[in-house]
Amino acid sequence: MTRSNGVYAAYGEVPKAPTRTLAWNVYGKGVESVGRDGQPEWVDVPAPSKDQILVRVDAVGLCFSDVKLIRLGGEHPKLYGQDLATHPTRLGHETAVTVVAVGSELADRFHSGQRLAIQPDIYANGRSTAYGYTIPGGLIGYHVLGPEVLAADDGAYVTDVGDRLGYAETALTEPWACVEAAYTQRRRLNPAAGGRAWVVGRRDDARTYDFGGALASAREIVLSGLRDDVVAAVRASAPRAEIVVTEQELVAGPFDDIIVLGPRSASLVSRASDALAFRGLLNLVGDEPLDGPVDIDIGRIHYHYTAYVGTRGPDVSASYGVARNRAELRPGGVALFVGAAGPMGQMHLERALKTPNGPATLIAVDLDRERLAMARSRLEPIAAALGRRLVVTTVASEEDLAMLVAHETKGRGADDVIVTAPTAAAVTQAARVMAGDAMLVLFAGLPVGTRASLDISRVYLHGAQYTGTSGSRIADQELVVRKTLAGQLSPARAVAAVGGIEAAADGLRSLMEGRFAGKIVIFPQLRGLPLTSLEDLAINDPELAAALGPGGTWTSEAEAVLFAKHLEPTAIAST
Repeated sequence: MTRSNGVYAAYGEVPKAPTRTLAWNVYGKGVESVGRDGQPEWVDVPAPSKDQILVRVDAVGLCFSDVKLIRLGGEHPKLYGQDLATHPTRLGHETAVTVVAVGSELADRFHSGQRLAIQPDIYANGRSTAYGYTIPGGLIGYHVLGPEVLAADDGAYVTDVGDRLGYAETALTEPWACVEAAYTQRRRLNPAAGGRAWVVGRRDDARTYDFGGALASAREIVLSGLRDDVVAAVRASAPRAEIVVTEQELVAGPFDDIIVLGPRSASLVSRASDALAFRGLLNLVGDEPLDGPVDIDIGRIHYHYTAYVGTRGPDVSASYGVARNRAELRPGGVALFVGAAGPMGQMHLERALKTPNGPATLIAVDLDRERLAMARSRLEPIAAALGRRLVVTTVASEEDLAMLVAHETKGRGADDVIVTAPTAAAVTQAARVMAGDAMLVLFAGLPVGTRASLDISRVYLHGAQYTGTSGSRIADQELVVRKTLAGQLSPARAVAAVGGIEAAADGLRSLMEGRFAGKIVIFPQLRGLPLTSLEDLAINDPELAAALGPGGTWTSEAEAVLFAKHLEPTAIAST
């Protein structure tokens, strides 16, 4: 936190923790189950044990993922059926904290006053134990972090941010990390070693195929519908695999790898896609289009990282690898952003604008005119400064979208389509305006079981990509911190409204209602500050207004003014 004006000094000294603090525990489904009678509750602040640290929570960004947990309660996939009535959890996975006290075993790694960003996508023994879900999150004044966060599969799921980032800015490195992760290879792009594979084809397919090393590491291979010479070719390429030959068109999954030779039936490809295992890879090898679009589970692309690759053949192995399958936006291309006015849509746009050698033209569409106007005011100055063409508009129909993209691409179609709108209809409509070799990024968290019809023929005929990611990794968040410190990203620009600890429930309701075009940030150390938009803060506080950035955007200086006026550490500590 920049403290050159001295206004933040008292808060930055990390006073002794109070004995009690306010918390928003979640006891079931619905926003009415967050807290007690619509209010936060007082809980004890524990002393850290030898393998724990006690942290003060400085800022929490609210996320639409929080809404999913509120709606599903213990049925949320990351809660594994947890009975919240008896074992509550706590929201708040976009969190900035300051270390207050350190257990004896961690004294060489952490110290009082150290500022951290928490990476919530935590894995322990390969199982997701996410912070803000199975691990109670940051909507609390103080809490302890132990091995569940500091000694999981990737070590400590925290990033030291020093004192150069604001509290809100630090918390929002997490959603920004999710945006960065959307353009990294999270899919498996090569056959699984020791995996189970299925090769399916047609007896009337006269082509020959070269399997190379595609199946050499497979443990078991099921072959169906293949000519005898193709069966022999598979056996020769995988001498150590257990091979099962069947005349059945469809065999029971799951399979780590599926290879479809000479595909023609969209129905067969749909059924094959359903047989993919988690992180399963479907390879289509053919030179003729399918007989129609393929009905697939697009939620699995997002959450299970199922991958679709392909080639015209006859080299089956040519489908695999990063050279054939990109994850980054096409340099100099045209990128379409659907659901662009929301907080995450704006982050995707800002990243694309600031990516060196990124898209030359960015098309931002959304149904909400007011939110889109706010997005335009924030992003057009960036586009102008960087010499990028930014088209921001609403579209009334699928036909209008098609006409817009055709006009901007001279009929070719968009090179990249990023969908942050959480509906299957948005995905299918956006996919129809893709160029043949385009990339579709499914960012909105559509649940597993959400189906949509997509043109999968273009995967093997033209090299199209269908990708999706969920969450991020510690490396993604560390990258965002580095980019922010280097001035390449501005996470705080996303802030639209702020509030103190009591305002969390109102913040969650406003999130569900779509009340603000940007991020809502709760400051758990502030008492009595209602949820307030930056515009209203500026109207009522000239000093804070003067500390805002261009376009009325959030800054560390504005945050310092807010804390100087609303922080009451003595009152908190003595309660």
